[in-house]
Amino acid sequence: MSIEKWSETILVIELQDDPAFTDDLNALLDRADNNDCLSAVLNFATVNYINSSNIAKLLKLRKQLLIAKQKMVLCEISTNAWGIFLVTGLDKVFEFSDSVATALASVQLASDSPPITKTDN
Repeated sequence: MSIEKWSETILVIELQDDPAFTDDLNALLDRADNNDCLSAVLNFATVNYINSSNIAKLLKLRKQLLIAKQKMVLCEISTNAWGIFLVTGLDKVFEFSDSVATALASVQLASDSPPITKTDN
């Protein structure tokens, strides 16, 4: 796994296919458990298969980042991996992007936006 700190608040993670994929997710979860939560762009360009255990880890990572008010975008999903997201319905749970550049733009825009608050008029 290659981790690039793109900015003070955003990491770009280049994931590898299994068996390294499982190790990569474990390392990311450990990092999030240690309160080292930053928004993340997960590049799936070389990932062809995702098993149920790894889906659970992705969901846990997403939850940890949401609790920390950070964002996670998955990008460059292969056809095989995309099929798994579709079949499981997770295409509606995770945010996806075609490329690292557009994923970074999405995360950057979200971090630059002020929080929306409801005001009574």
